[in-house]
Amino acid sequence: MDNALVKEGFLGQKMIALPEAVINIIKNNAITKKFYITDLGYYPVAHNHFRYRKKGAKEFIFIYCTKGKGEVIINNSKTEIGPNQFFIIPKKVKHEYRADTTDPWSIYWFHFNGTMAPKLYNRHKTTHYSNYKDVLFSTDKIDLFNKIFDLFERNYLEKQIEYANLLSLGFISSFVYHNANSSTVINQKDTLVDQIKSFLLSNLGENFTLIEIANKFNYSKSYLHTKFKKETGYPVMVFFNLKKIQKACEYLNYTDMSIKEVSYKIGFDDPLYFSRIFKNFMGKSPRNYRQSKRK
Repeated sequence: MDNALVKEGFLGQKMIALPEAVINIIKNNAITKKFYITDLGYYPVAHNHFRYRKKGAKEFIFIYCTKGKGEVIINNSKTEIGPNQFFIIPKKVKHEYRADTTDPWSIYWFHFNGTMAPKLYNRHKTTHYSNYKDVLFSTDKIDLFNKIFDLFERNYLEKQIEYANLLSLGFISSFVYHNANSSTVINQKDTLVDQIKSFLLSNLGENFTLIEIANKFNYSKSYLHTKFKKETGYPVMVFFNLKKIQKACEYLNYTDMSIKEVSYKIGFDDPLYFSRIFKNFMGKSPRNYRQSKRK
């Protein structure tokens, strides 16, 4: 179980938990089934960050620390992690990790899986006897992480999913093989769809109808629906609800808020309706989701 969870998480944090339907697509995609991401995030100055899994996780966990420090314990063996160090936790192995109480870490992290994942982990394990390594800080790495996060955040078109997972493989491989020379540049666009997505992501606690959104951007709802779905793979309202549910996953994972509080926090006045929508996206109820993440 988690201890000392922060009510609102960590200031400046960001996290994505991919819905079950998307993960199923990734697992059966010829390109991504060898390596794919299920969760990812960034926790800056993560006071009271702690996680204990008696039976381990279903995925491998990659942690990269840029500031502060923390520790990882696997089968009673402790490894301290400091700035510019990373660690990969094997799947299905009892473990715990926590931020230092006086100098808490800032970390970028991924949960990854796939048929290639065990081989990548074994390459890392056999190459580095201590299972972690210093890596020079590079803004290119941070830029690449942000690009990956943006790809997963913005849409779930199959081509975009493939690209995001391939970039994730490159990101983690750059640590395992210590040859990080990514020159990837994030190209920010300011299209209508980008503006709508930014607006929705900034208002996850609100309720809007498609007509209200169309009126705000001065377009017909039919035009908005067609254009948005073409660029993201989702209708506007489905995308909005998906992002609400992903924010709910964040609250359920890393705060002690009740399910009712989470429901209200993301703009659902009816907790039962929230639970139905949550199950549609994640394949399980909010309660079962929280329990599964804390085993």
